[in-house]
Amino acid sequence: MAEHDFQNPEYYTNREMSWLLFNRRVLSEARDTQIPLFERLKFLSITASNLDEFFMVRIASLKDMVHAKYSKRDIAGMTAQEQLAALNTKLHEFSALQYETYTRELLPLLRENGFCVVEKHEDLTQAQAAFADDYFEENVYPVLTPMAVDSSRPFPLIRNKTLNIGALVSKKGEKKEEEIDLATVQVPSVLPRIVQLPSGNNGEKCVILLEEIIERNISKLFLNYDIICAHPFRITRNADLAIDEDEAEDLLIEIEKQVKKRTWGEAIRLEVEAGVDRRLLKKIRKELSLEDEDIYQIDGPLDLTFLMKMYALDGFEKFKYKKYTPQPVPEFEEGESVFDVLRKGDVLLHHPYQTFQPVVDFIRTAARDKDVLAIKQTLYRVSGNSPIIAALAQAAENGKQVTVLVELKARFDEENNIVWARKLEKAGCHVIYGLVGLKTHSKITLVVRREEDGIRRYVHLGTGNYNDATAKLYTDIGLMTCAEAIGEDATAVFNMLSGYSEPLSWNALTLAPLWLKDRFLYLIDRERRIARAGNPARIIAKMNSLCDRDIIAALYEASAAGVKIDLIVRGICCLKVGIPGVSENIRVRSIVGNFLEHSRIFYFENNGHGEYYCASADWMPRNLERRVEILFPVYEPALQEKLMHILQCQLEDNKKAHLLMPDGTYKKQKISQAEAFDSQFAFCQEALKEGRKKDETKDKRVFIPEVPASEK
Repeated sequence: MAEHDFQNPEYYTNREMSWLLFNRRVLSEARDTQIPLFERLKFLSITASNLDEFFMVRIASLKDMVHAKYSKRDIAGMTAQEQLAALNTKLHEFSALQYETYTRELLPLLRENGFCVVEKHEDLTQAQAAFADDYFEENVYPVLTPMAVDSSRPFPLIRNKTLNIGALVSKKGEKKEEEIDLATVQVPSVLPRIVQLPSGNNGEKCVILLEEIIERNISKLFLNYDIICAHPFRITRNADLAIDEDEAEDLLIEIEKQVKKRTWGEAIRLEVEAGVDRRLLKKIRKELSLEDEDIYQIDGPLDLTFLMKMYALDGFEKFKYKKYTPQPVPEFEEGESVFDVLRKGDVLLHHPYQTFQPVVDFIRTAARDKDVLAIKQTLYRVSGNSPIIAALAQAAENGKQVTVLVELKARFDEENNIVWARKLEKAGCHVIYGLVGLKTHSKITLVVRREEDGIRRYVHLGTGNYNDATAKLYTDIGLMTCAEAIGEDATAVFNMLSGYSEPLSWNALTLAPLWLKDRFLYLIDRERRIARAGNPARIIAKMNSLCDRDIIAALYEASAAGVKIDLIVRGICCLKVGIPGVSENIRVRSIVGNFLEHSRIFYFENNGHGEYYCASADWMPRNLERRVEILFPVYEPALQEKLMHILQCQLEDNKKAHLLMPDGTYKKQKISQAEAFDSQFAFCQEALKEGRKKDETKDKRVFIPEVPASEK
């Protein structure tokens, strides 16, 4: 076998460029004419939301590195400065493609189908203009705060991601250039951005964006001034938190302080309306200290995330996918205790095809069960009105020993988690905030119960968060078990998180940052050794992101030895395929569908003795080295079959899967409609079929014919 340096930077794709390719795949769904029109609006909205976070975190981080003169090269051999230079070009191209999709493809289609978006207030009909002006006077004007900028009034704090209108104004009668002032008005987020207008000429539904109504009436805010020009603008700021946990006396209070600082972080992107007055742009740019490459002149409405609100409008259901309702889990019969079910055997949950309700019921039942002694749980992200939080609080009030690890550093959920932490503490729960320097990203619940034959531990392990809302949108795997080995390990996990106890050995679970990376490297190398011995070897791994250099190098070595490797990676993938002698045996696919692919599943053939694992972790340095994560095995053959079925369906998906090419691009397969196979749709159909079978069985068992009144 030829010698290769598997760490060669040429064998790797830059992480940030790979992420852009992922968002491009999401954008391709918005451009796909086979997808219902309003679903395309939703995908375009998602690309905008994704891009905001990318700027706030990743671009901000690169800029911080440049400011600090950090010169270390990344996995692909690029410095921070080189990455920024390459990204600036690609980001401007991507932004242009977003708006081309909106203005040239989606807007005309909306109009054709009876939905008119009035792009400019000058295009309003007389009746619509009168309505817009009345709406401004009654609903908008009282909320607005115009801000003048002059020698006595400094440039106001423009909050992160808020939409604003910048204007150049001059006192009536003054036209000299030096007498022109800058003024700003924030478009209030407390009001709907989409305003419905009186119907158009053909009875079509018409809407206009709030900023257009404000711009139309902006002279009413500056009565003694002439308005020279007015244009919307939007700033994205550095939102990456810098927390010194060793110095922080109280982590909760420190994070509260840092979250507030996001409001005035360094400006890293300015979006302005295309054709903006150059004098206005110059003034705003000077105030924010931005470079040319940080300015995005937008041909369309700023902040396309409003399209998600448009998607939610009533009356256009035929242009959307039929809403899917997660189906019951067959193992959980009505009236049967969750504990009785788990004593019969482990249960595998596949969300969102199957309902998240058994997890909620597990904690609710434990909270009320007189024999339950303790409940312990990790929380990373939860929903706004979480039934799990309510159940934990009730458990504490019922006298249970309740320990909850709330991860305060869950990015953009810090404020939400602080609220929950305080609520749980008030209810009597013992709340801990994780380990210094590490995020606790693992998803685990332990219920300790006193039974006739002694203490029994019930455990839920998952690949996704304890969030009942996202469980309807994200694909995840959950395992519920009362296996003694996993129960012992679960106890050890919580003892480690809440104190200083670290067991000498573990039965089934593998934790990061302690041993998880080494465990994965061992499993990959074992397949390599099996292949070198002349036996069939295979790896199938499904995850969100793959960018750990050591893992990729190990996969390259395994591929070079003949291991067949299939990777299902939704987002970032720094591995390259098709490198002669290095990655010829590796195939990579990314599935972008109606649900967000979030589960992490790993299969190692192991010379005919296949091993199956699920995890909370991706193959990323942050997951393997800087977070508390859990890898858990799935032992029962019937459940292993379910996992293999999931993996095989995703490998057969030829409708939503994008295949990674040797040139680094992603392409969909060209297929006929008859050949099309959509794995997410197939899982929905299977869950519905399973649910119907259960209902039919239930009907046969409990149906009692109604006795006519005359025979009673």
